[in-house]
Amino acid sequence: MKLKLLGLVSTAGGSAAALWTFPSILVSAFFLVWGAEAAQFLISQGLALALLAWLQTLPEFAVEAVIAWDAGRDPERAHLAIANLTGAIRLLIGLGWPMVYFVFVAGRPSATERFPSIRLGREHATEIVGLVPPLLYFAVILGKARFSWVDALVLTACYLAYLWVLFRHGAPASESLADASAVSRWAYRQPGWRRPAAIAALFLGGGLLLYLTAHPFLESLLALAGLLGVSQFVLVQWVAPFLSEFPEKVSAIYWARRASHVPLALMNLVSSNINQWTVLAAMIPLVYGYSTLRHHGVWLDFRFDAAQRLEILLTLLQSGLALLVLATMEFGWRDAAVLFVLWLAQLLRPSLRDAAAIAYGLWIALLALQVLLGRRPLRAPRYFWQTLKGRPKSDRPAPL
Repeated sequence: MKLKLLGLVSTAGGSAAALWTFPSILVSAFFLVWGAEAAQFLISQGLALALLAWLQTLPEFAVEAVIAWDAGRDPERAHLAIANLTGAIRLLIGLGWPMVYFVFVAGRPSATERFPSIRLGREHATEIVGLVPPLLYFAVILGKARFSWVDALVLTACYLAYLWVLFRHGAPASESLADASAVSRWAYRQPGWRRPAAIAALFLGGGLLLYLTAHPFLESLLALAGLLGVSQFVLVQWVAPFLSEFPEKVSAIYWARRASHVPLALMNLVSSNINQWTVLAAMIPLVYGYSTLRHHGVWLDFRFDAAQRLEILLTLLQSGLALLVLATMEFGWRDAAVLFVLWLAQLLRPSLRDAAAIAYGLWIALLALQVLLGRRPLRAPRYFWQTLKGRPKSDRPAPL
């Protein structure tokens, strides 16, 4: 009884660290947002968001690495690695994307259109099409029912190709500088070498603060979840990803409050999704294989059981639906509602995973039929092709 009481006291003490780590995470998120907002006037907006996504997903990398390492030591914990990856992706799409839309709508009380769509610029086609290669290759991985170091290299190559296309984008004109925050305007308006130094300081300052506080922040709130009796699987699939994705959600809400920055908010989350499907996923077989080598003397591939294959299939279908939705370069209330309701159903009733997978598949089939009948235009592939061909710089819209 005494040991149990001491354990509860220790857990409560660990959860109390949220009192100082939570404000620190908020501050780090704002620093990163300001840095990306200023950087988009020097480099392409997509490249700035890719850098932002890298820094924001650092907590996710840390959590996934620990889980994959433990899975290599104890095979019975392998399912937790897939639970964390799939939970992080489904949470960002099922909650994050609709959250951007609903914050956007809530901030427009005087608008004539009650439920307007979020309209994306041509340059955002790169992020949307950038989701296609990793999703297609993950279907191959799912078919094999195993995850090897070769697959990790392919996914990493997909991400590098995505970055190469972003490098081809030029920095847009700066007519919309007045729409940026005061801190971003201050950093951009610094003379000479001070401009890149100020922008780099925002990125580095936010990244360093995030690095220093991410682990104690996660530990404190996971301790709180344990104190409340949350199961280990739910903890790993939903609670841990929600906490590790907190910086992305802060930046998304910050940008979604302004109509001119809503596409930036949505693309911030899409860029993070690309990170998750490529480099974050690629880390699993590499860390797992090295862990099995250290603990068992042999490098092993990460293999999926039936439950893990269902989790991956469900996540692939959700991402495929989200991709097909954004391929029109618009995101409306119906799209946000469907993604949110299907995600919420499987969160509240895990037994509905099979039904949710069928629902995703049927909705994909409906949208595909609309495309074939010419009722749903797929603008993203055309805009992406124009980018690869070197569309004139003057055609690019002003930064958001």
